[in-house]
Amino acid sequence: MVTSPARRTSATVLVTVLVTVLVAALAVPVRPAPARAADHRAPDPTSARAHWIDRATLAWRTAPAPGHRFELVHSPAGDLRVERGELVGDRHALPLTPVLGGLTAAQRARRPHLAAHAAFRLTPGDAARAASVLRGQVVAVERAADGTLLDATGVQIPGVLDDVYGAAARAELGPVWRRGTPTLAVWAPTARDVALDLDGRRIAMRRDDATGVWSVTGRPGWKGRPYTYAVTVFAPAAGRIVTNVVTDPYSLGLTADSRRSLLLDLADPALAPPGWPAPRKPRPARRAAVYELHVRDFSASDRTVPERLRGTYAAFTRRGTAGTRALARLSRDGFTHVHLLPAFDFASAPERRADQRAPACDLAAFPADSDAQQRCVAATRDADAFNWGYDPLHYTVPEGSYATDPDGPARVREFRSMVAGLNRTGLRVVMDVVYNHTFAAGQDPRSVLDRVVPGYYHRLDDNGAVTTSTCCANTAPEHTMMDKLVVDSVLTWARRYKVDGFRFDLMGHHPRANILRVRRALDRLTVGRDGVDGRSVVLYGEGWDFGEVAGNARFVQATQAAMAGTGVATFNDRLRDAVRGGGPFDADPRVQGFGSGLWTAPNDSPANGAEPAQRARLLHLADQIKVGLTGNLRDYRFTASGGRAVTGAQIDYNGAPTGYTAAPGEAVTYVDAHDNETLHDALAYKLPPNTTMADRTRMQALSLSTALLSQGMPLVHAGSERLRSKSLDRNSYNSGDWFNRLHWDCRLGNAFGGGLPPAADNQDKWPHARPLLADPRLRPGCADIDATREGVGELLRVRASTPLFSLDDADQVQRRLSFPLSGTPGETPGVITMRLDGRGLDPRWRSVTVVFNATPHIQRQTVPALAGAATRLHPIQAASTDPVVRTASADTATGTLQVPGRTVAVFVQR
Repeated sequence: MVTSPARRTSATVLVTVLVTVLVAALAVPVRPAPARAADHRAPDPTSARAHWIDRATLAWRTAPAPGHRFELVHSPAGDLRVERGELVGDRHALPLTPVLGGLTAAQRARRPHLAAHAAFRLTPGDAARAASVLRGQVVAVERAADGTLLDATGVQIPGVLDDVYGAAARAELGPVWRRGTPTLAVWAPTARDVALDLDGRRIAMRRDDATGVWSVTGRPGWKGRPYTYAVTVFAPAAGRIVTNVVTDPYSLGLTADSRRSLLLDLADPALAPPGWPAPRKPRPARRAAVYELHVRDFSASDRTVPERLRGTYAAFTRRGTAGTRALARLSRDGFTHVHLLPAFDFASAPERRADQRAPACDLAAFPADSDAQQRCVAATRDADAFNWGYDPLHYTVPEGSYATDPDGPARVREFRSMVAGLNRTGLRVVMDVVYNHTFAAGQDPRSVLDRVVPGYYHRLDDNGAVTTSTCCANTAPEHTMMDKLVVDSVLTWARRYKVDGFRFDLMGHHPRANILRVRRALDRLTVGRDGVDGRSVVLYGEGWDFGEVAGNARFVQATQAAMAGTGVATFNDRLRDAVRGGGPFDADPRVQGFGSGLWTAPNDSPANGAEPAQRARLLHLADQIKVGLTGNLRDYRFTASGGRAVTGAQIDYNGAPTGYTAAPGEAVTYVDAHDNETLHDALAYKLPPNTTMADRTRMQALSLSTALLSQGMPLVHAGSERLRSKSLDRNSYNSGDWFNRLHWDCRLGNAFGGGLPPAADNQDKWPHARPLLADPRLRPGCADIDATREGVGELLRVRASTPLFSLDDADQVQRRLSFPLSGTPGETPGVITMRLDGRGLDPRWRSVTVVFNATPHIQRQTVPALAGAATRLHPIQAASTDPVVRTASADTATGTLQVPGRTVAVFVQR
């Protein structure tokens, strides 16, 4: 349960009052203690409530009392335990001295979550022994003056490991090849022994005491052979010394189902498809326009792809298929990058086709509103070939289930072929990376990092448990070697696989410093030395702020506001929610927004409130969208709908600033993505049930236009340009191919009406979903799908036709972009008019004016600056396949623009 900020504040006030009264009554001066005596617990070495933060300092949430003794007890045998009130086992005690005043200011700044902990100091001689102490079990002990054991707890060791082995940050880890000979290196500073297991034969490895790296140099004949490491180490999860047989955290290749690492040389010509290692890259764009796509979705339902290649990397290399033709056309229209959902090695899909199960039902035979489809899919959901893949096993190896043969190097060659194939279609490749968590931790067989260096790579709470706020075992990129792993992995994908961009999942769980190190490392890559122009590699991520790191509790996070000025973009949920309406977790999915009929076409949901409240909210949402159209600039100055001069940061978004970027390219503007319902499905919930399919298609294009014609980096979920549905599934990560169908052929429909969405995440919405899915009027035909696709393509071409939709910086946006009717009597709820000044920048047009008309009716917008100007509909829209947008017109005498209902129209002035 999460306590609300208000309740936390009330509790704090109450405690403060009670303490103040007590102090006054006793008239005794009180110095704030670093912790309360009540924090004492029964001795438990299996917990880890003490933190060894550097070789000389221990932080512990306890209250040192006069006469009590404190010790750091270590056991090379790893057999410390409490029996009959005493610590027993092979124990060696090092005295700890309480530090008056607690941690130093510098220590508190580095670890703010430990600021209230008491501090204890080791003697210089004992601090010098830290390396040897760390290779066994370590327990912090408190005793009474008479020696009675009061407390005993395990110790968290990442801080001291970083202090002692900081030099390891410069080490080359994993398989490193020199003149055809491999050296294998693994960082395992707490291990008592590490051996290489090669073909069932154990080979001793040598330890470097300065870095904690174990290594062995092999022979050229080792190439292509499977291997693991046998790491003998104290494992807190087991409570003893264990020997873990584990794959290489720096694996570059794997056998099927990630059972063993594969000794590959990524420079080996045998792993290179034709034209590698220098695939012909499309020219860099002024600003990326991104198409978000799942590797399996791309071809799993494409009948033009040979069955053996469906769902694989290889499908991207087949010229002439429906999917590759669709991507080539999207590229010609203006998309510059394909964003691939996770394609690194993940844990949740069997990699061999023979091991993959498919639903045993004829899913297409059930009624459109049946619960049978989701029950049948659920029966095989953990054994089928589908998962989004946000559950990493090995960060730097392509996923095997997407390869034609997962048991060998084919996945490397085929991933590279996919990149080259997408480049041939005119698209660069962004890779979705998930360094913020792993699939498992501890002694789980699918735990890799934690079985090599137990207790280091994951973020622990104050009791020593692995935190799971991201859904899984959170990693700790604030630790030196996890930070290094992130940077090294990204560089490998960029250099060895020619990946052109990275989208960081839950980036707010990373330190900002970690992401900036990635950026600097990429910027150092050059075509001459590395075959890569690192400065052209784009970076963006989810800057959400939650969990144990929220509010910079442990470090300065890579959150939305914190990334301002860095050039790294974050997803703009402000524009998304304003356009769609409500938020992703509303109890009633019918909450409306700008693009879904709020006030202009109200549905019957009481969640929308009365008419006056709807109108006021619609105007406020329009202000949020205006800020989004600037690239979500925090300092952009404009007149809000209420007539007040404001900046982007002064527009409220659920108690937070709407504007938070310092440059327009720092916002990823989107209205749907793989998370939550597709845009089509959100509109199915939110638009009035009697809305015609023709009007639904118009609202789809209008909603997408707010992202496509913004100053940010637009991102569109694959299929949204063709009304893609997931049958109202809000979280399809494990819903199989059925609920994730992506049809390139309009004759196959858009997958709406594929049954009630899976119960696990959607059952509470079934009463709303059932009548929609059963309504045949809500199933689009080819005319509807093609019209939407054409409309989105035209918007992309409009965007690409002028530099005005990708201005360089905040100053240019302020000077050139305006909302001439905002806050004036002429502002119409449900309509946004944006003007872009092209003088001195666009050689063709003095200005470009966009009218977003989300109302069902024709609207007239009079822009004084256009009076007497030669203004006309953009040539692309004047020749549109949409007869409605072609009726948009401009009165050159008055500067009045007339725009049909549910239409975005773009006007140009010569």
